[in-house]
Amino acid sequence: MRTNQHANRRRIGTLTSAGAFVALGAGAALIASALSASTEAPTAQSVADPSPLVGEPTGWAAENGGTTGGADGGTVRVSSGDELAAEMTGQDPMTIEVEGTVELDGMNDVASDKTVIGVGPEASITGGGIDVDEADNVIIQNINFADWDDDAINVQEGSTNVWIDHNSFSNGYDGAVDIKRESDFVTVSWNHVFDHSKSMLLGHSDDHTEDSGHLRVTYHHNFFDGSDSRHPRVRFGETVHVFNNYYRDNEEYGVASTMDAGVLVEANYFENVDNPTHVGYASSDAGRLVATGNVFEGSGEPETEGDVEPVPYDYAPDDAEEIPAIVSEGAGAGNL
Repeated sequence: MRTNQHANRRRIGTLTSAGAFVALGAGAALIASALSASTEAPTAQSVADPSPLVGEPTGWAAENGGTTGGADGGTVRVSSGDELAAEMTGQDPMTIEVEGTVELDGMNDVASDKTVIGVGPEASITGGGIDVDEADNVIIQNINFADWDDDAINVQEGSTNVWIDHNSFSNGYDGAVDIKRESDFVTVSWNHVFDHSKSMLLGHSDDHTEDSGHLRVTYHHNFFDGSDSRHPRVRFGETVHVFNNYYRDNEEYGVASTMDAGVLVEANYFENVDNPTHVGYASSDAGRLVATGNVFEGSGEPETEGDVEPVPYDYAPDDAEEIPAIVSEGAGAGNL
């Protein structure tokens, strides 16, 4: 079971300007890990050293007891889709290191108390995606997702405390990161979306009113690089906190708040985005949206409406003027 042991864990690293701990030299530490044969999965490799330090989330994933992934368990390294799929469904806490390019088909479940982390800058998952379904305490970090046939990452069915961090997403079929069906306490940070259309959906549908009172998600320091829409598209969730993201050349829109969602859009940088924010979208009823401290370069005026509940956690947003440099250099796989 997950316990909040942040104060007792040895950490070597630095604090980002947004207040999140980031490990130094994580790629080198992963590669240097000693390997021995796994007794549970003969084709995977069990790593003798302690789990790599992946940092701590800022935002909603730090609430509700925090998100530590597989930190309380062992570490195993995989290099094939079959190995990855098998390790993700194990019952015990585990850090699963993904090495090289791994091919999946369709959506593949990950169980509670897991960290799925790429080794070095080239770790990739192609063809399929990861399904966080009725799971708690999951971290997905430092992976290049490409050419997925459904979603790259889907969080659903009441999953809680999920951190999706420092991944890259390109050329997939549907959502890069979709969160829905009463999921809660999620942070999506430092990801890079490019050569892709539908980025991040939050909320299943206009009819799924069960999402009300859930879908508390923080999106920060993500690079939406020419992607078309859903950065995010929100139904019902409150408070959805969207801060310090870099929006560039998004053809359709940036953020949409619908179905009475409450969205705080803070200190982001919008560059060449005709519709930075929408209140209501397509056939969905209007939500509420507060925009503060944003920069709109070559962009249209934001749509805003109503009030939004404040977030309960501490955070330190960067100056919006600095976001293009900070995020373009730091977002995506390989930038831990």
